[in-house]
Formats: sequence, C-alpha cells, structure tokens
Amino acid sequence: GKEFGVNTGRKRRVGWFDAMLVRQTVRTCGIAGLALTKLDILDGFDSIKVCIGYKLDGKEIDHLPAGEGAQARVEPIYEIIEGWKQPTANARSWADLPAQAIKYVRRVEELVGCPIALLSTSPEREDTILVQNPFEA
Repeated sequence: GKEFGVNTGRKRRVGWFDAMLVRQTVRTCGIAGLALTKLDILDGFDSIKVCIGYKLDGKEIDHLPAGEGAQARVEPIYEIIEGWKQPTANARSWADLPAQAIKYVRRVEELVGCPIALLSTSPEREDTILVQNPFEA
C-alpha cells in the first residue's frame, strides 16, 4: 500500500478488505457513508480477496467475536473478485475508472451495507471522487 512506519521506515503490511468487520462497525456506529481510499494499490491484481465472514472452530459465524481468545482462532472466509489491469491512479470521476474497479466498489457497498461516499485513487488529495455528499441526507 506504499505505507511506511513513521519511526522505523519499514514497509507496513496490509491485508485484504474485511467487509464483515466493516459491516459490523457500520451497524454498531450508525455510519451513513464510507471513504474508500487508495483504490490504485489494487491495480494490476488478477483477483482481489474480500473477507465476507469467519469460521470459528469449524463453524461459520457472521460477526467478529468479542473475546480475544476467540478472535485468535477465527479464520476469514474470502470471496474472490475479479481484478483489473487498467490504472485507477489519478482517476477523478467514475468515467475514468475501469468497469471492474466500479464493480469492486459496488460489491464492497453491498457487503458492508453502506454507500461509499468518497473514493480516492492515489495518495494525492486531488485524486478523489465524491460519489455522494456525506453531509446531505
């Protein structure tokens, strides 16, 4: 994700999007719109994994358990979404995005139960797509 530790300078590790945890947070906190940032780091992947649930001790569950011990035993269940080869970097409108990138964003919205209000396509402030004004009802 082109992220580095402030003190150490080491590359930060990143994982796949956890839609189940975000869905749980949206429900708990009453969130009405999300910012999905740095879409460009997914450019070039053949496939993209999204966590859509968990297995705990062999049984499927639809929430992250509260207990630390149970959380340590949880295994993610992934949905694989087709990636895209065209760049999203520096896109500033929906028309600039590859069709498969739009499908990915729409699938994330569906999985988390909340619209994406803001979408960024690079670390640059100008490379932001206002999908829905988060301050309007």
